[in-house]
Amino acid sequence: MTGDAGVRASSMLNATRRSRELDILADGGEVDLLVIGGGVTGAGVALDAASRGLSVVLAEARDLAFGTSRWSSKLVHGGLRYLASGDFAVARESAVERHLLITRIAPHLTRTLPQLLPFVDGVSLRQRAIGSIGLWLGDGLRRIAGTPGTVLPRPHRASPRGAVAMFPALSRSGLRGGMISTDGQLIDDARLVVTVARTAAAHGATILTRTRATDVDGSGATLHDELGGGSVRVRARSVVNAAGVWAGQLDPDIHLRPSRGTHIVLDAATLGNPTAALTVPHPGSISRFVFALPTQLGRVIVGLTDVDAPGPIPDVPSPTGDEIDFLLTTLSQALNRPLTRNDVRGSFAGLRPLVESDAVASTADISRRHRVEVSTNGSVGILGGKLTTYRAMAKDAVDLACRHAGLDDPGCRTDLLPLVGAPGSPVPIADPGASGRSSATLRARYGAEAAAVLAAGGSGGAERVAEGIDVIRAEVAFAVRAEGALDADDVLDRRTRIGLVRDDRAAAADVVAQVVGETLARLG
Repeated sequence: MTGDAGVRASSMLNATRRSRELDILADGGEVDLLVIGGGVTGAGVALDAASRGLSVVLAEARDLAFGTSRWSSKLVHGGLRYLASGDFAVARESAVERHLLITRIAPHLTRTLPQLLPFVDGVSLRQRAIGSIGLWLGDGLRRIAGTPGTVLPRPHRASPRGAVAMFPALSRSGLRGGMISTDGQLIDDARLVVTVARTAAAHGATILTRTRATDVDGSGATLHDELGGGSVRVRARSVVNAAGVWAGQLDPDIHLRPSRGTHIVLDAATLGNPTAALTVPHPGSISRFVFALPTQLGRVIVGLTDVDAPGPIPDVPSPTGDEIDFLLTTLSQALNRPLTRNDVRGSFAGLRPLVESDAVASTADISRRHRVEVSTNGSVGILGGKLTTYRAMAKDAVDLACRHAGLDDPGCRTDLLPLVGAPGSPVPIADPGASGRSSATLRARYGAEAAAVLAAGGSGGAERVAEGIDVIRAEVAFAVRAEGALDADDVLDRRTRIGLVRDDRAAAADVVAQVVGETLARLG
């Protein structure tokens, strides 16, 4: 099934659809593919399989993007770090997937972001030289992937004045300008996950959040409704375990070595409202960096760390004080004034689902190459990898699932498939008759759906949820009507990123809860 004919259903995810689809599952019947996990990989598997014409059910115990997928640096990067470690295959794959995301699959959810390697006293001559060479090698990856220089400009020198113009908080001590390269950045990683899941739903996939899977094997799983109660055994011709850091809890054959990546959140005004990211080498390192990345809602996120995270997997990982201090200290060596804990507005941490390797001492040295394999219980496990290459990971998982189960397979076509809201997407938007003027902010977050989002809020929908927070009531209503949000936490922490700053979360919580309740009542 190809082309527009492959689009069989609305892309809208909401409580009403969830209830209806749970009822359908309860009637029995076998599906081609059951996907466990609603992060970017699981959503990508659901989309890949559904777009091939397979019947698909995705079960997520909590919410879309609840786990690792929402805790990234939000970069769509070209694999330079992997090139530095000698893993050319991973670096090339990352560059190719970046090209597809920013030019075809999700140009509405990505933007190009200049990145400045500063030549200041805190960055050694060796770090400057090797860093500059690395940027040119990274540009070679861009050319291999076929990304035009008009999309991602080639590296070039920045003058001292130009460097300060892009990052006003830059240190003037010994400033000799810097090197500028350009990479891709997601508007929001959680929004990518939701959009992939909605696109899968439009191709007929059943997307079930708050639905926990147990008794998983290659023939299916028992799904438990965490909201309404009850359970159903879903029979499947193939099962993909895409539960990320929780995958080993479903399959004892899977052995992971999670590593924690921590970020801190600063006000953009604290750094002079930069228009470029700042790339600062770790002390004494030529291959690891701390990034200060301008992002939405007037924030800059600074990250990231890579430390072992043994023990039980928490629902929401917590940064350590040492990690926060390391990020502040490393970034400050390139700034005109040192940052302190008082500058930190929020912090977050995510766990990388790295494949265990006894031969590697540090998690930073474990390959980010993904692996798909059939477990002894018959399910297909997908391990490792990274956000940028989710589509390639999903393709490999569905390819293996089809071979293992003997499913009819017309082949992957997600490299040609724009996501909902992207130019050229065949997926129907939530309200194709919507009209009205939408802001640049809405267009940046929702692409072609911006007018539909505004229309979802009705009268008063354009009002902000709180003073100083660039999120309007209509976005909350749209999250409930079309993006699968079932409560205020889904909206605060995943459909928007208000929750990254505790004070913002408190300021917006009452209004968000009110709009969520009103919208759910209308759906009911």
